[in-house]
Amino acid sequence: MTEHGRTPVTVLGLGAMGTALVEALLAAGHPVTAWNRTPGRAEGVAAKGASVVSTVSEALAANKIVIACLLDYDSVHEVLDPVAAGLEGRQLINLTNGTPGQAREMSAWAGQLGAEYLDGGIMAVPPMIGTPAAFIFYSGSGSVLGHARSALDTFGGVKYLGVDPGLAPLHDIALLSGMYGNFMGVIQAFALVGSAGVKAREFAPLLRDWLAAMGGFLDRAAEQIDDGDYVTGVVSNIAMQAGAYPNLLKAAEEQGISAELLTPLQPLMDKRVAAGHGAEDLIGVIELLKK
Repeated sequence: MTEHGRTPVTVLGLGAMGTALVEALLAAGHPVTAWNRTPGRAEGVAAKGASVVSTVSEALAANKIVIACLLDYDSVHEVLDPVAAGLEGRQLINLTNGTPGQAREMSAWAGQLGAEYLDGGIMAVPPMIGTPAAFIFYSGSGSVLGHARSALDTFGGVKYLGVDPGLAPLHDIALLSGMYGNFMGVIQAFALVGSAGVKAREFAPLLRDWLAAMGGFLDRAAEQIDDGDYVTGVVSNIAMQAGAYPNLLKAAEEQGISAELLTPLQPLMDKRVAAGHGAEDLIGVIELLKK
């Protein structure tokens, strides 16, 4: 740490997210060394106090804590492989979006080079960094988390999931899956009413209130999954829903709207019913997703 207790940090990558991370660190008084493949992008953070270096080797040598925020895991390897020896003794925090398998592979790779590894999944867009609305999943080395905690706290909430480096990206992808599934339904809903000339602004409050009313599904579904009981207390069983679901597809066809965002669920429901689970709740289709 510096004499003022502000942990110095190196940041690799100054895209929109990397720049937001650097700005949050600087605002909290952390000394920052920054590197970017395209030097021109570093001018903004340099003006705010970051020490900008021209090579990755210089960036690694500057500080023990190294945060990578690049396009993907391949990009992290492209940047670090040529200077891999410089990772010895470093604490690498990878805030690049990826998969659980990629995180575990990178952790093993870093360990072989004498570096400690912490993976992270950022649950925010750049403008949210440094605000209470942002949080980041972390998994991997607990000692890295402890050493870098004051710096990581500047980005948003810290949610540590354990020593398995794959858990952070797993939770990240899981939340994004839920988000995109929700987006798919919202897009379909707007397309349907729009086909009849209904303005999206007019329909949005109805859709928002309806989705809020359905929010209880999450807690109920979690109980059913953990208990392995998809039958008790069911109000609308999957046999009924599977029978009515084709109307969603047919209505889209009648309105001249593609139903391709919705079609994948129908065969899963039909398959579950055919297997004798018609009395279950819809959440029972989760069993068909397990390989």
